[in-house]
Amino acid sequence: MKNISKKIVAAALAVLVSGALGACSASGSASSAAGTSSASSVTPASSGSAAKAAKSIGIIEYAVNASLDNCHTGFMKGLEESGYKEGENLTVDFQNAQADANNAKTIAQTMVAKKYDMVMGIATPAAMALYGAAKSTDIPTIFTSVNDPVASGIVKSLEKPGVNCTGSSDVLPLEDQLKLIRAFLPNAKKIGVLHTTSEPNSTACLKKFQSLAPKYGFEVVEIGVTGSSDVEPSVKTLISKGVDCINNFTDNNVVNHLPGLLQAANEAKIPIFGSEVEQVKDGCLASVSIDFVALGEETGKMAAKVLDGTADPATTPVYTVDFGKPVYNEKVMKQLGISLPKDYSNAENVAE
Repeated sequence: MKNISKKIVAAALAVLVSGALGACSASGSASSAAGTSSASSVTPASSGSAAKAAKSIGIIEYAVNASLDNCHTGFMKGLEESGYKEGENLTVDFQNAQADANNAKTIAQTMVAKKYDMVMGIATPAAMALYGAAKSTDIPTIFTSVNDPVASGIVKSLEKPGVNCTGSSDVLPLEDQLKLIRAFLPNAKKIGVLHTTSEPNSTACLKKFQSLAPKYGFEVVEIGVTGSSDVEPSVKTLISKGVDCINNFTDNNVVNHLPGLLQAANEAKIPIFGSEVEQVKDGCLASVSIDFVALGEETGKMAAKVLDGTADPATTPVYTVDFGKPVYNEKVMKQLGISLPKDYSNAENVAE
C-alpha cells in the first residue's frame, strides 16, 4: 500500500509541475500586437484583474503633446483600478495621429477592421475619426479631452448620448481665465486668439470667449487658420494688430506649434496665456488649468464598465469637467516684468 501511495503522490506532483511549466510558457510567449506606437498582447489575467475577461482596445492620441499624454496616463490608470491591466487581461494598440486628421481616419479604419472590443479617442479629431469608423459596427467608442461632443457630432446630448459612444469632456473655464488675464494685465484691451477652423472644439471655445470678453473689458482679435503652415505667420499678424496678449485654447493645431508662437510673442514682449498646465510649463505666462490626468482616469473607469457589459454608452452621460486651478510660470513672469496679482497669491508656480 505504501508503494502504491508513493506512486499516486509522484504522479500528482508531475501533473502540478507540468501545469506550472505550461503557465510559464504561455506568459513568456506574449508578442506585440498591431500598431506603430506601442502594443502588447494578452496573457491570462492575474492578481486584481483575475476576474475580468481579456479585452482589446485601440487608442488614438491625436497629437504629440503633454496634455494629451496626461489623458492617456489617467485613462490607463482608471482601467487598471477597475480591473483591466495591460499585459495581463488587456491588449492596447496605442497610436499617435501626429496631428493629421487623414492619418487619424486611416488608423481608425484599421482598428475597427481588427474588431477590437473598444476604440478610444484622445482629443476631438481622434474621437471623430474613431466614431465615424465604428458607428456602423457594434464596437463602442470612448473619448476624452473633447470640448464639445455634441457640436462634434459624436453624441446627441451630454445627458444621453443616444449612440454607441460616450466619454469625458473638458469644458475650459473661460470666464475664470478672463478674470485671471484681467488680474495679470489690468490695463490690457485686446486679446489675440488663433483658432483652427476645422476643429469644432476651438470654434466653440472662441464663440464663448467672445461672448464673455466684453464683461471684463476686453476685445477679442481672432484669426482663423486652416493648417500647420498658417500658425506662425498668423501670430505675427496678431501682434501687428496691437494685441496686448494672446490666449490659447486646447486647439490641437495651434498648441502643436507652441514653440514658434512663444518665440514670436517673446520677441514682441507679448504674454501668451495657456489653457492648461503643460502650456504654462512650456513658457506661457499663466492659466486656469484642468487636471487632465484626473479627467482621463474617470474616462478609464467609464470604459471599464462598458467592457464589463454593465454600462451602455448610449445611456451613459458624458462626464464633464468645467473647473480648474490657477497656475503661473514665475520665470516668464519675471522676463516680462509682470508681478503676481494679489488675488492669485495662492496660485501654483509650475516653472521648471
